[in-house]
Amino acid sequence: MEVGKGRGILPNGRTEEAYSCDRQHDGLAQTGALSVNSRSGAIRKPFARDGTAESSMDQVSPATMIDAGAERSVIEAACWGTRGSIASPGPDTVKFGGNTPCLEIRVRDGRRFIFDAGTGIRPLGVSMMDEGSTRDAVVFLTHFHWDHIQGFPFFMPLYDADVSLRIIGPDQAHADIKELFATQMASINFPVPFTELSAKKEFSNLDGGVWEEDGFTVRAMRMRHPSFTVGHRIEYGGASLAYMPDNELAGEHYDVGEGWRKRLVDFLGDVDVLIHDAMFTDEEYGSKLDWGHSTFSQTVELAHEAGAKKVLFFHHDPRRSDQELSEIVDSHRTQAAARGYSVEIDAAAERHEIIG
Repeated sequence: MEVGKGRGILPNGRTEEAYSCDRQHDGLAQTGALSVNSRSGAIRKPFARDGTAESSMDQVSPATMIDAGAERSVIEAACWGTRGSIASPGPDTVKFGGNTPCLEIRVRDGRRFIFDAGTGIRPLGVSMMDEGSTRDAVVFLTHFHWDHIQGFPFFMPLYDADVSLRIIGPDQAHADIKELFATQMASINFPVPFTELSAKKEFSNLDGGVWEEDGFTVRAMRMRHPSFTVGHRIEYGGASLAYMPDNELAGEHYDVGEGWRKRLVDFLGDVDVLIHDAMFTDEEYGSKLDWGHSTFSQTVELAHEAGAKKVLFFHHDPRRSDQELSEIVDSHRTQAAARGYSVEIDAAAERHEIIG
């Protein structure tokens, strides 16, 4: 996430150069419906209540300031958790983050959509309570492994009776979603009971197919991962993003039917941003076959095959340091350039703007 040149993606697939800045400014310039950037440092406040950008700045250098009156993107997205398996806070994970999976997407009319409830949803909830705008949200879950629901009981809006939350996830044969979370908060596991969650809650399933509301579309497809797991493709206002935090592109023991790889490539076709499981190096993967996760090189090949404009490595190994991950990103950028791939490569970083 160093200062440098990013690639702006227009809704019709054309690209134009967009410069990212070291400290972000709330009046980011617009390049069509979607602008893909990798800024480091400051945390930008989301859309104001009227759908415009907030006017505050966080230590923005005059040299990097952009006209605050510039039009914003129709969609904003940022990761609040990027780590896989277990949270790994500490000095070695400051750059890319130590919280487990959570993605936030906001649209111009103020609606908020959250994907997964790992430990990253806790600071997101704090931000929502401090923000002063709507605290309602739709929460989509890819599956129910610990690292994707660990933050649920610590999500502060759940304890606000004025909040409405819709929670949507894949059907699990042995229990419905409400029962799963109630069990998570049973006294043997957690000191506060599920009945203390005073927010209005609605639970439903999305195993595949399409969920749509007022122009915001979420498509679901089954992934190759232990338990029934889905990945999502999000579309709004000409922008698209795919979120597939747990998906083993190789491996053999998954009942996903014939032609799954082609269906996946078609599902991802020409997506603006692909956030995909890249937990292992090729060397590490040999001893971790069928663990449900992919390698960096497998993820790059998928992004290239699908025509993705940008790919972000995700579900970082809890042992992976910032330095190691930066070196892996640089190596795969070099390899991709040598092969003539046009896809932009980076690693997802906590609280860094993906789209905006």
